[in-house]
Amino acid sequence: MNAVDLATKTASPAMSAARGTVGAAITAFLEACGVKLAFGVISIHNMPILDAMGERGTIRFVTARGEAGAASMADAAARVTGSLGVVLTSTGTACGNAAGGMVEAQTAGTPLVHITGQIEAPYLDRDMAYIHEAKDQLTLLKAVSKAAFRVRAPEEALPTLKRAVQIALTAPSGPVSVEIPIDIQAAEIPWPTDLAPLPIRAAAPDEAALDRLADALATAKRPLIWAGGGARGAGKGLRALLDLGFGLMTSTQGRGTIPESDPRALGAFSVSPPMEALFKTCDAMLAVGTRLRGNETLKYKLGLPQPFYRIDADPASDGRGYANAAFVEGDAALALEGLAARLAGRMHIDPAFGDDLAATKSAAIAGLHRALGSGHTAWMEAIAAAIGHGAPWVRDVTLSNSMWGNRMPPLMQPRQGVHALGGGIGLGLSMGIGAALARPDAKTFALIGDGGLQLGLAELATAVEQEAPLVMLVMNSGGYGVIKNIQDAAYGGRRRYVDLLTPDFAALCASIGMTHRRLRDFAEGPAALDWAKQQQGPVMLEVDMASAGDFATNFAGPPVRKPA
Repeated sequence: MNAVDLATKTASPAMSAARGTVGAAITAFLEACGVKLAFGVISIHNMPILDAMGERGTIRFVTARGEAGAASMADAAARVTGSLGVVLTSTGTACGNAAGGMVEAQTAGTPLVHITGQIEAPYLDRDMAYIHEAKDQLTLLKAVSKAAFRVRAPEEALPTLKRAVQIALTAPSGPVSVEIPIDIQAAEIPWPTDLAPLPIRAAAPDEAALDRLADALATAKRPLIWAGGGARGAGKGLRALLDLGFGLMTSTQGRGTIPESDPRALGAFSVSPPMEALFKTCDAMLAVGTRLRGNETLKYKLGLPQPFYRIDADPASDGRGYANAAFVEGDAALALEGLAARLAGRMHIDPAFGDDLAATKSAAIAGLHRALGSGHTAWMEAIAAAIGHGAPWVRDVTLSNSMWGNRMPPLMQPRQGVHALGGGIGLGLSMGIGAALARPDAKTFALIGDGGLQLGLAELATAVEQEAPLVMLVMNSGGYGVIKNIQDAAYGGRRRYVDLLTPDFAALCASIGMTHRRLRDFAEGPAALDWAKQQQGPVMLEVDMASAGDFATNFAGPPVRKPA
Protein backbone atom coordinates (compact mmCIF):
# COMPACT_ATOMS: atom_id res chain seq x y z
CA MET A 1 0.00 0.00 0.00
CA ASN A 2 1.52 3.36 -0.98
CA ALA A 3 1.35 6.75 0.76
CA VAL A 4 -1.72 7.93 -1.14
CA ASP A 5 -3.57 4.69 -0.34
CA LEU A 6 -2.75 5.12 3.34
CA ALA A 7 -3.69 8.80 3.36
CA THR A 8 -7.12 8.09 1.88
CA LYS A 9 -7.86 5.06 4.06
CA THR A 10 -11.13 5.78 5.84
CA ALA A 11 -11.17 3.13 8.55
CA SER A 12 -11.82 4.45 12.05
CA PRO A 13 -8.69 4.97 14.19
CA ALA A 14 -10.24 2.73 16.86
CA MET A 15 -10.86 -0.35 14.71
CA SER A 16 -12.25 -2.44 17.54
CA ALA A 17 -12.61 -2.34 21.29
CA ALA A 18 -9.32 -4.18 21.75
CA ARG A 19 -7.31 -2.84 18.82
CA GLY A 20 -6.44 0.48 17.24
CA THR A 21 -3.94 2.20 15.02
CA VAL A 22 -0.52 3.30 16.13
CA GLY A 23 -1.68 6.87 15.37
CA ALA A 24 -4.59 6.49 17.80
CA ALA A 25 -2.33 5.02 20.48
CA ILE A 26 0.12 7.91 20.09
CA THR A 27 -2.70 10.41 20.46
CA ALA A 28 -4.04 8.63 23.54
CA PHE A 29 -0.57 8.65 25.09
CA LEU A 30 -0.15 12.40 24.49
CA GLU A 31 -3.52 12.89 26.19
CA ALA A 32 -2.21 10.89 29.16
CA CYS A 33 0.78 13.25 29.27
CA GLY A 34 -1.62 16.16 29.77
CA VAL A 35 -1.11 17.61 26.30
CA LYS A 36 -3.88 20.08 25.43
CA LEU A 37 -2.32 21.78 22.39
CA ALA A 38 -0.32 20.49 19.44
CA PHE A 39 0.96 22.44 16.46
CA GLY A 40 1.87 21.51 12.92
CA VAL A 41 0.91 21.16 9.27
CA ILE A 42 -1.05 18.18 7.98
CA SER A 43 0.43 16.04 5.22
CA ILE A 44 0.05 12.60 3.72
CA HIS A 45 2.96 11.45 5.87
CA ASN A 46 1.45 12.39 9.24
CA MET A 47 -2.23 11.96 8.44
CA PRO A 48 -2.81 8.71 10.38
CA ILE A 49 -1.82 10.48 13.61
CA LEU A 50 -3.73 13.67 12.88
CA ASP A 51 -6.81 11.77 11.75
CA ALA A 52 -6.80 9.98 15.10
CA MET A 53 -6.24 13.26 16.94
CA GLY A 54 -9.23 14.79 15.19
CA GLU A 55 -11.42 11.76 15.84
CA ARG A 56 -10.60 11.63 19.54
CA GLY A 57 -11.16 15.39 19.87
CA THR A 58 -9.24 15.91 23.12
CA ILE A 59 -6.12 17.70 21.89
CA ARG A 60 -6.52 20.99 20.07
CA PHE A 61 -4.45 20.82 16.90
CA VAL A 62 -3.35 24.24 15.67
CA THR A 63 -2.81 24.33 11.92
CA ALA A 64 0.15 26.60 11.29
CA ARG A 65 0.97 27.92 7.85
CA GLY A 66 4.45 26.45 7.97
CA GLU A 67 6.43 23.97 10.02
CA ALA A 68 8.91 26.65 11.10
CA GLY A 69 6.09 28.60 12.71
CA ALA A 70 4.57 25.46 14.22
CA ALA A 71 7.82 24.53 15.97
CA SER A 72 8.14 28.01 17.48
CA MET A 73 4.51 27.96 18.59
CA ALA A 74 5.02 24.65 20.37
CA ASP A 75 8.24 25.97 21.92
CA ALA A 76 6.57 29.07 23.36
CA ALA A 77 3.51 27.14 24.57
CA ALA A 78 5.81 24.85 26.53
CA ARG A 79 7.82 27.75 27.96
CA VAL A 80 4.85 29.69 29.36
CA THR A 81 3.19 26.62 30.88
CA GLY A 82 6.18 24.52 31.91
CA SER A 83 4.55 21.54 30.23
CA LEU A 84 5.39 19.39 27.21
CA GLY A 85 5.29 21.07 23.80
CA VAL A 86 4.23 19.03 20.77
CA VAL A 87 4.83 19.74 17.08
CA LEU A 88 3.92 17.41 14.20
CA THR A 89 5.46 17.68 10.76
CA SER A 90 5.70 15.67 7.60
CA THR A 91 8.98 14.21 6.42
CA GLY A 92 11.63 15.64 4.08
CA THR A 93 11.27 19.33 3.32
CA ALA A 94 8.60 19.78 5.98
CA CYS A 95 10.81 18.25 8.64
CA GLY A 96 13.66 20.48 7.51
CA ASN A 97 11.44 23.54 7.78
CA ALA A 98 11.12 22.90 11.51
CA ALA A 99 14.88 22.73 12.07
CA GLY A 100 15.32 26.40 12.97
CA GLY A 101 12.59 26.23 15.59
CA MET A 102 14.17 23.08 16.98
CA VAL A 103 17.56 24.81 17.28
CA GLU A 104 15.88 27.61 19.24
CA ALA A 105 14.10 25.10 21.50
CA GLN A 106 17.43 23.34 22.05
CA THR A 107 19.09 26.65 23.00
CA ALA A 108 16.28 27.44 25.44
CA GLY A 109 16.10 23.91 26.89
CA THR A 110 12.42 23.61 26.01
CA PRO A 111 10.75 20.25 26.72
CA LEU A 112 9.27 19.56 23.32
CA VAL A 113 8.49 16.45 21.28
CA HIS A 114 8.73 16.70 17.51
CA ILE A 115 6.83 13.87 15.83
CA THR A 116 7.65 13.69 12.16
CA GLY A 117 6.33 11.34 9.54
CA GLN A 118 8.53 9.21 7.34
CA ILE A 119 8.04 7.45 4.05
CA GLU A 120 6.99 3.80 4.13
CA ALA A 121 9.52 1.59 5.88
CA PRO A 122 10.32 -0.58 2.81
CA TYR A 123 11.58 2.48 0.89
CA LEU A 124 13.61 4.12 3.68
CA ASP A 125 17.27 4.94 3.03
CA ARG A 126 17.20 3.61 -0.54
CA ASP A 127 17.68 6.97 -2.34
CA MET A 128 14.79 6.32 -4.72
CA ALA A 129 13.57 9.96 -4.88
CA TYR A 130 10.36 8.81 -3.22
CA ILE A 131 7.98 11.68 -2.49
CA HIS A 132 8.97 13.50 0.75
CA GLU A 133 12.15 11.42 1.05
CA ALA A 134 15.13 13.10 2.73
CA LYS A 135 18.65 11.76 2.77
CA ASP A 136 19.67 10.73 6.29
CA GLN A 137 16.89 12.70 7.97
CA LEU A 138 17.63 11.09 11.33
CA THR A 139 21.10 12.65 11.38
CA LEU A 140 19.53 16.06 10.76
CA LEU A 141 17.17 15.48 13.67
CA LYS A 142 19.98 14.42 15.97
CA ALA A 143 21.78 17.67 15.23
CA VAL A 144 18.83 19.87 16.21
CA SER A 145 17.48 17.77 19.09
CA LYS A 146 18.52 16.58 22.52
CA ALA A 147 17.87 13.08 21.16
CA ALA A 148 16.24 11.60 18.04
CA PHE A 149 14.68 8.21 17.33
CA ARG A 150 13.28 6.27 14.40
CA VAL A 151 10.39 3.87 14.98
CA ARG A 152 11.04 0.71 12.98
CA ALA A 153 8.05 -1.48 13.90
CA PRO A 154 4.47 -0.83 15.11
CA GLU A 155 5.12 -2.36 18.52
CA GLU A 156 8.05 0.04 19.05
CA ALA A 157 6.04 3.23 18.55
CA LEU A 158 4.57 3.73 22.02
CA PRO A 159 7.69 2.69 23.99
CA THR A 160 9.81 4.98 21.82
CA LEU A 161 7.50 7.94 22.30
CA LYS A 162 7.37 7.31 26.05
CA ARG A 163 11.15 7.42 26.18
CA ALA A 164 11.21 10.57 24.03
CA VAL A 165 8.85 12.40 26.39
CA GLN A 166 10.87 11.30 29.40
CA ILE A 167 14.10 12.59 27.88
CA ALA A 168 12.49 15.88 26.82
CA LEU A 169 11.22 16.58 30.35
CA THR A 170 14.29 15.40 32.27
CA ALA A 171 16.69 18.20 33.23
CA PRO A 172 18.51 19.55 31.37
CA SER A 173 15.34 19.50 29.29
CA GLY A 174 15.21 19.90 25.53
CA PRO A 175 13.47 18.96 22.26
CA VAL A 176 13.36 15.32 21.17
CA SER A 177 12.42 14.09 17.69
CA VAL A 178 10.70 10.86 16.69
CA GLU A 179 10.41 9.63 13.09
CA ILE A 180 7.47 7.32 12.39
CA PRO A 181 6.98 5.87 8.89
CA ILE A 182 3.44 6.31 7.60
CA ASP A 183 2.79 2.59 7.25
CA ILE A 184 3.66 2.16 10.92
CA GLN A 185 1.41 5.09 11.91
CA ALA A 186 -1.49 3.39 10.15
CA ALA A 187 -0.76 -0.13 11.39
CA GLU A 188 -3.27 -1.81 13.70
CA ILE A 189 -1.99 -2.99 17.08
CA PRO A 190 -3.51 -4.42 20.26
CA TRP A 191 -4.74 -1.47 22.28
CA PRO A 192 -2.13 -0.60 24.95
CA THR A 193 -3.01 -1.45 28.52
CA ASP A 194 -0.56 1.12 29.90
CA LEU A 195 -0.63 4.62 28.48
CA ALA A 196 1.01 6.27 31.49
CA PRO A 197 4.13 8.33 30.82
CA LEU A 198 7.45 7.25 32.28
CA PRO A 199 8.50 8.93 35.55
CA ILE A 200 10.54 12.13 35.46
CA ARG A 201 13.12 11.96 38.22
CA ALA A 202 14.83 15.05 39.57
CA ALA A 203 18.55 14.50 40.05
CA ALA A 204 19.25 14.57 43.78
CA PRO A 205 22.43 16.49 44.62
CA ASP A 206 25.18 14.75 46.52
CA GLU A 207 24.72 15.49 50.22
CA ALA A 208 28.45 15.75 50.90
CA ALA A 209 28.87 18.17 47.98
CA LEU A 210 26.10 20.35 49.40
CA ASP A 211 27.76 20.24 52.82
CA ARG A 212 31.02 21.48 51.31
CA LEU A 213 29.28 24.23 49.35
CA ALA A 214 27.41 25.39 52.45
CA ASP A 215 30.63 25.50 54.46
CA ALA A 216 32.26 27.62 51.74
CA LEU A 217 29.34 30.06 51.45
CA ALA A 218 28.82 30.39 55.21
CA THR A 219 31.78 32.77 55.43
CA ALA A 220 30.49 35.10 52.68
CA LYS A 221 29.25 38.52 53.72
CA ARG A 222 28.12 39.76 50.29
CA PRO A 223 27.04 36.65 48.30
CA LEU A 224 25.29 36.95 44.96
CA ILE A 225 23.29 34.33 43.03
CA TRP A 226 23.05 34.21 39.22
CA ALA A 227 19.91 32.22 38.36
CA GLY A 228 19.20 30.99 34.84
CA GLY A 229 16.37 29.23 33.08
CA GLY A 230 17.21 26.01 34.89
CA ALA A 231 16.23 27.66 38.18
CA ARG A 232 12.72 28.68 37.15
CA GLY A 233 11.21 25.95 39.32
CA ALA A 234 13.44 26.75 42.28
CA GLY A 235 11.66 29.79 43.66
CA LYS A 236 11.25 28.34 47.15
CA GLY A 237 14.97 27.74 47.61
CA LEU A 238 15.89 31.09 46.07
CA ARG A 239 13.52 32.95 48.39
CA ALA A 240 15.00 31.12 51.38
CA LEU A 241 18.52 32.18 50.38
CA LEU A 242 17.43 35.77 49.76
CA ASP A 243 15.90 35.79 53.23
CA LEU A 244 19.33 34.73 54.55
CA GLY A 245 20.85 37.80 52.88
CA PHE A 246 21.87 36.70 49.39
CA GLY A 247 21.33 38.98 46.39
CA LEU A 248 19.93 37.69 43.11
CA MET A 249 20.56 38.48 39.47
CA THR A 250 19.28 36.46 36.53
CA SER A 251 19.95 35.58 32.95
CA THR A 252 17.40 36.66 30.37
CA GLN A 253 15.85 33.19 30.57
CA GLY A 254 15.77 33.26 34.38
CA ARG A 255 13.83 36.50 34.72
CA GLY A 256 10.83 36.41 37.04
CA THR A 257 12.14 33.45 39.04
CA ILE A 258 11.72 35.85 41.94
CA PRO A 259 9.32 38.74 41.20
CA GLU A 260 11.38 41.63 39.87
CA SER A 261 9.49 43.99 42.15
CA ASP A 262 11.68 42.59 44.95
CA PRO A 263 14.57 45.03 45.56
CA ARG A 264 16.91 42.06 46.12
CA ALA A 265 16.14 40.73 42.62
CA LEU A 266 18.35 42.71 40.24
CA GLY A 267 17.04 41.27 36.98
CA ALA A 268 19.11 40.71 33.82
CA PHE A 269 21.44 43.73 33.97
CA SER A 270 24.62 41.65 34.02
CA VAL A 271 26.68 43.92 31.76
CA SER A 272 25.50 47.29 33.09
CA PRO A 273 28.17 49.45 34.77
CA PRO A 274 26.36 49.51 38.16
CA MET A 275 26.22 45.71 38.18
CA GLU A 276 29.90 45.43 37.33
CA ALA A 277 30.68 47.81 40.17
CA LEU A 278 28.62 45.66 42.54
CA PHE A 279 30.49 42.52 41.43
CA LYS A 280 33.74 44.04 42.70
CA THR A 281 32.28 44.32 46.20
CA CYS A 282 30.83 40.79 46.39
CA ASP A 283 32.81 37.99 48.00
CA ALA A 284 31.04 34.98 46.45
CA MET A 285 28.83 34.09 43.48
CA LEU A 286 26.65 31.02 43.02
CA ALA A 287 25.44 30.32 39.46
CA VAL A 288 22.39 28.07 39.26
CA GLY A 289 20.91 26.57 36.10
CA THR A 290 22.60 28.99 33.71
CA ARG A 291 25.05 28.55 30.85
CA LEU A 292 26.35 32.11 31.27
CA ARG A 293 25.70 32.94 27.63
CA GLY A 294 28.35 34.89 25.75
CA ASN A 295 26.19 37.95 25.09
CA GLU A 296 25.37 38.19 28.82
CA THR A 297 29.00 37.88 29.95
CA LEU A 298 30.93 40.03 27.44
CA LYS A 299 31.97 36.80 25.70
CA TYR A 300 33.02 35.27 29.04
CA LYS A 301 35.23 38.23 29.95
CA LEU A 302 32.83 39.75 32.48
CA GLY A 303 34.57 39.85 35.85
CA LEU A 304 32.38 37.73 38.14
CA PRO A 305 32.70 37.69 41.93
CA GLN A 306 35.12 35.18 43.39
CA PRO A 307 35.06 32.52 44.63
CA PHE A 308 32.65 31.29 41.98
CA TYR A 309 30.42 28.24 42.59
CA ARG A 310 27.96 26.44 40.40
CA ILE A 311 24.85 24.20 40.64
CA ASP A 312 23.51 22.54 37.51
CA ALA A 313 21.67 19.41 36.40
CA ASP A 314 24.08 19.11 33.47
CA PRO A 315 27.47 17.77 34.55
CA ALA A 316 29.01 19.27 31.40
CA SER A 317 28.44 22.72 32.98
CA ASP A 318 31.28 22.09 35.43
CA GLY A 319 33.90 24.69 34.51
CA ARG A 320 32.23 25.67 31.23
CA GLY A 321 32.85 29.32 30.34
CA TYR A 322 34.19 30.12 33.82
CA ALA A 323 36.30 28.03 36.19
CA ASN A 324 34.43 27.26 39.41
CA ALA A 325 35.74 26.59 42.90
CA ALA A 326 33.04 23.97 43.49
CA PHE A 327 30.35 22.27 41.41
CA VAL A 328 27.19 20.51 42.59
CA GLU A 329 25.37 18.37 40.07
CA GLY A 330 21.64 18.12 40.63
CA ASP A 331 18.16 19.57 40.40
CA ALA A 332 18.14 23.30 41.15
CA ALA A 333 15.14 23.20 43.48
CA LEU A 334 16.48 20.29 45.54
CA ALA A 335 19.98 21.76 45.70
CA LEU A 336 18.91 25.28 46.70
CA GLU A 337 16.47 24.11 49.33
CA GLY A 338 19.12 21.81 50.75
CA LEU A 339 21.67 24.60 50.69
CA ALA A 340 19.32 27.06 52.43
CA ALA A 341 18.60 24.54 55.17
CA ARG A 342 22.34 24.05 55.76
CA LEU A 343 23.00 27.81 55.88
CA ALA A 344 20.13 28.75 58.20
CA GLY A 345 21.52 30.65 61.19
CA ARG A 346 25.08 30.62 59.81
CA MET A 347 25.22 33.71 57.58
CA HIS A 348 26.70 37.00 58.77
CA ILE A 349 25.75 39.36 55.96
CA ASP A 350 27.21 42.85 55.62
CA PRO A 351 24.45 45.15 56.97
CA ALA A 352 24.95 47.50 53.99
CA PHE A 353 24.52 44.75 51.38
CA GLY A 354 20.74 45.01 51.08
CA ASP A 355 20.87 48.75 50.51
CA ASP A 356 23.66 48.29 47.98
CA LEU A 357 21.57 45.77 46.05
CA ALA A 358 18.62 48.18 45.88
CA ALA A 359 20.89 51.07 44.87
CA THR A 360 22.51 48.98 42.13
CA LYS A 361 19.13 48.05 40.72
CA SER A 362 17.95 51.68 40.73
CA ALA A 363 21.16 52.83 39.05
CA ALA A 364 20.93 50.15 36.35
CA ILE A 365 17.34 51.09 35.55
CA ALA A 366 18.19 54.80 35.53
CA GLY A 367 21.03 54.11 33.10
CA LEU A 368 18.64 52.25 30.83
CA HIS A 369 16.22 55.19 30.90
CA ARG A 370 19.01 57.56 29.87
CA ALA A 371 19.97 55.28 26.99
CA LEU A 372 16.38 55.14 25.77
CA GLY A 373 15.35 58.77 26.08
CA SER A 374 12.07 60.04 27.47
CA GLY A 375 9.81 58.89 24.61
CA HIS A 376 10.95 55.29 24.54
CA THR A 377 10.99 55.18 28.35
CA ALA A 378 7.35 56.32 28.43
CA TRP A 379 6.44 53.64 25.87
CA MET A 380 8.23 50.97 27.91
CA GLU A 381 6.44 52.04 31.07
CA ALA A 382 3.06 52.02 29.30
CA ILE A 383 3.74 48.45 28.18
CA ALA A 384 4.68 47.48 31.72
CA ALA A 385 1.33 48.80 32.97
CA ALA A 386 -0.52 46.91 30.24
CA ILE A 387 1.26 43.62 30.92
CA GLY A 388 0.63 43.77 34.65
CA HIS A 389 1.74 40.93 36.89
CA GLY A 390 1.50 37.86 34.73
CA ALA A 391 0.77 38.31 31.03
CA PRO A 392 3.30 36.57 28.75
CA TRP A 393 5.98 38.91 27.40
CA VAL A 394 7.31 37.58 24.08
CA ARG A 395 10.15 39.22 22.16
CA ASP A 396 11.74 38.76 18.79
CA VAL A 397 15.32 39.82 18.08
CA THR A 398 14.67 43.44 17.28
CA LEU A 399 16.22 46.76 18.24
CA SER A 400 13.70 47.63 20.94
CA ASN A 401 14.18 44.27 22.57
CA SER A 402 17.96 44.55 22.49
CA MET A 403 17.70 48.03 24.01
CA TRP A 404 15.21 47.25 26.76
CA GLY A 405 12.86 44.29 26.19
CA ASN A 406 15.30 41.73 27.59
CA ARG A 407 15.57 43.69 30.85
CA MET A 408 12.26 45.50 31.22
CA PRO A 409 9.31 45.63 31.94
CA PRO A 410 9.59 43.88 35.34
CA LEU A 411 8.54 40.23 35.22
CA MET A 412 6.71 38.74 38.18
CA GLN A 413 6.48 35.08 37.22
CA PRO A 414 9.19 32.61 36.18
CA ARG A 415 7.45 31.59 32.95
CA GLN A 416 6.26 35.02 31.90
CA GLY A 417 9.10 35.82 29.50
CA VAL A 418 9.77 34.24 26.09
CA HIS A 419 12.64 35.37 23.90
CA ALA A 420 14.52 34.02 20.88
CA LEU A 421 17.60 33.06 22.89
CA GLY A 422 19.44 31.65 19.89
CA GLY A 423 19.51 35.10 18.31
CA GLY A 424 17.56 34.26 15.15
CA ILE A 425 15.04 36.84 13.96
CA GLY A 426 11.55 36.03 12.80
CA LEU A 427 10.34 33.86 15.69
CA GLY A 428 8.38 36.51 17.58
CA LEU A 429 5.02 36.21 15.82
CA SER A 430 4.89 32.41 16.02
CA MET A 431 6.09 32.41 19.61
CA GLY A 432 3.45 34.99 20.44
CA ILE A 433 0.74 32.78 18.96
CA GLY A 434 1.92 29.72 20.86
CA ALA A 435 2.13 31.61 24.15
CA ALA A 436 -1.27 33.23 23.63
CA LEU A 437 -3.04 29.94 22.88
CA ALA A 438 -1.39 28.22 25.84
CA ARG A 439 -2.28 31.09 28.19
CA PRO A 440 -5.80 32.20 27.18
CA ASP A 441 -6.31 33.65 30.66
CA ALA A 442 -4.33 36.78 29.73
CA LYS A 443 -3.43 38.86 26.70
CA THR A 444 0.03 37.95 25.44
CA PHE A 445 2.21 40.86 24.32
CA ALA A 446 4.80 40.28 21.59
CA LEU A 447 7.51 42.81 20.70
CA ILE A 448 8.38 42.32 17.01
CA GLY A 449 10.40 44.22 14.40
CA ASP A 450 9.10 44.79 10.90
CA GLY A 451 12.02 42.86 9.42
CA GLY A 452 11.51 39.86 11.66
CA LEU A 453 7.76 39.91 11.10
CA GLN A 454 8.26 39.48 7.36
CA LEU A 455 9.94 36.11 7.89
CA GLY A 456 6.66 34.62 9.05
CA LEU A 457 3.87 36.83 7.72
CA ALA A 458 1.75 33.82 6.82
CA GLU A 459 1.25 33.03 10.50
CA LEU A 460 -0.81 36.21 10.86
CA ALA A 461 -3.59 34.16 9.30
CA THR A 462 -3.03 31.46 11.93
CA ALA A 463 -3.42 34.05 14.69
CA VAL A 464 -6.73 35.24 13.23
CA GLU A 465 -8.03 31.74 12.52
CA GLN A 466 -7.24 30.59 16.07
CA GLU A 467 -8.51 33.84 17.66
CA ALA A 468 -5.26 34.12 19.60
CA PRO A 469 -5.45 36.64 22.49
CA LEU A 470 -2.34 38.42 21.26
CA VAL A 471 -1.19 42.04 21.05
CA MET A 472 1.64 42.45 18.52
CA LEU A 473 3.79 45.50 19.12
CA VAL A 474 5.38 45.95 15.69
CA MET A 475 8.25 48.44 15.83
CA ASN A 476 8.40 49.47 12.17
CA SER A 477 11.70 51.09 11.16
CA GLY A 478 11.57 49.95 7.54
CA GLY A 479 14.48 47.52 7.77
CA TYR A 480 16.97 45.75 10.02
CA GLY A 481 17.64 48.34 12.72
CA VAL A 482 20.24 46.43 14.72
CA ILE A 483 22.24 45.60 11.58
CA LYS A 484 22.14 49.25 10.48
CA ASN A 485 23.66 50.28 13.80
CA ILE A 486 26.37 47.62 13.55
CA GLN A 487 27.21 48.79 10.03
CA ASP A 488 27.41 52.37 11.27
CA ALA A 489 29.69 51.41 14.16
CA ALA A 490 31.94 48.81 12.56
CA TYR A 491 31.68 49.16 8.77
CA GLY A 492 32.14 52.86 8.20
CA GLY A 493 28.43 53.49 7.82
CA ARG A 494 28.21 51.35 4.70
CA ARG A 495 24.62 50.19 4.95
CA ARG A 496 23.98 47.25 2.68
CA TYR A 497 21.02 44.89 2.36
CA VAL A 498 19.18 46.34 5.35
CA ASP A 499 16.48 48.54 3.81
CA LEU A 500 13.42 46.44 3.12
CA LEU A 501 10.28 46.84 1.07
CA THR A 502 7.82 46.80 3.94
CA PRO A 503 4.18 45.80 3.49
CA ASP A 504 1.32 48.13 4.23
CA PHE A 505 0.50 46.39 7.50
CA ALA A 506 -2.88 48.13 7.82
CA ALA A 507 -3.99 46.81 4.43
CA LEU A 508 -2.51 43.40 5.13
CA CYS A 509 -4.38 43.14 8.42
CA ALA A 510 -7.61 44.27 6.78
CA SER A 511 -7.28 41.53 4.17
CA ILE A 512 -7.39 38.81 6.85
CA GLY A 513 -9.69 40.48 9.34
CA MET A 514 -7.06 41.41 11.91
CA THR A 515 -7.51 44.52 14.04
CA HIS A 516 -4.79 47.12 13.39
CA ARG A 517 -3.82 50.52 14.75
CA ARG A 518 -0.82 52.67 13.89
CA LEU A 519 1.00 54.87 16.42
CA ARG A 520 3.11 57.82 15.37
CA ASP A 521 3.82 59.21 18.82
CA PHE A 522 4.63 57.36 22.04
CA ALA A 523 2.20 59.66 23.84
CA GLU A 524 -0.54 57.59 22.20
CA GLY A 525 0.81 54.46 23.90
CA PRO A 526 -1.28 54.17 27.10
CA ALA A 527 -4.61 54.71 25.36
CA ALA A 528 -3.68 52.43 22.45
CA LEU A 529 -2.56 49.63 24.76
CA ASP A 530 -5.74 49.89 26.84
CA TRP A 531 -7.77 49.75 23.63
CA ALA A 532 -5.82 46.74 22.35
CA LYS A 533 -6.44 44.79 25.55
CA GLN A 534 -10.18 45.18 25.07
CA GLN A 535 -10.23 43.76 21.54
CA GLN A 536 -11.14 40.17 20.78
CA GLY A 537 -8.55 38.03 19.04
CA PRO A 538 -5.19 39.28 17.76
CA VAL A 539 -4.35 42.97 17.45
CA MET A 540 -1.45 44.65 15.70
CA LEU A 541 -0.19 47.91 17.17
CA GLU A 542 2.24 49.26 14.59
CA VAL A 543 4.67 51.91 15.81
CA ASP A 544 6.04 54.21 13.12
CA MET A 545 9.59 54.47 14.44
CA ALA A 546 10.54 57.29 12.08
CA SER A 547 7.78 59.46 13.53
CA ALA A 548 8.13 58.28 17.12
CA GLY A 549 11.80 59.20 17.34
CA ASP A 550 15.21 57.62 17.84
CA PHE A 551 16.74 56.19 20.99
CA ALA A 552 19.08 58.46 22.92
CA THR A 553 21.85 55.92 22.29
CA ASN A 554 21.98 53.06 19.80
CA PHE A 555 22.52 49.35 20.26
CA ALA A 556 25.17 48.04 17.86
CA GLY A 557 25.42 44.36 18.71
CA PRO A 558 26.09 42.43 21.93
CA PRO A 559 28.47 44.32 24.24
CA VAL A 560 32.07 43.13 24.38
CA ARG A 561 35.02 43.85 26.66
CA LYS A 562 37.29 46.28 24.85
CA PRO A 563 41.07 45.77 25.14
CA ALA A 564 42.71 47.87 27.81
